[in-house]
Amino acid sequence: MIHAFALFFMAGIAEIGGGYLIWLWLREGKAAYLGLAGALGLALYGILATFQSFPSFGRVYAAYGGVFIILSVL
Repeated sequence: MIHAFALFFMAGIAEIGGGYLIWLWLREGKAAYLGLAGALGLALYGILATFQSFPSFGRVYAAYGGVFIILSVL
């Protein structure tokens, strides 16, 4: 259970952080390396999901939406 929560937490940070870095690059005119770091963060988000070991990952992935909302608020 702790392993699954840790993966969800890391995925949330990668997704939120990656999206924010791309936002800074494109909308705020920050350096392009921030956009590259954001793209790497979003790629990491996709990779982290593959480490979940639940047989019914589709349902678990839907629950991630709740984790994402909580992390976004924080």
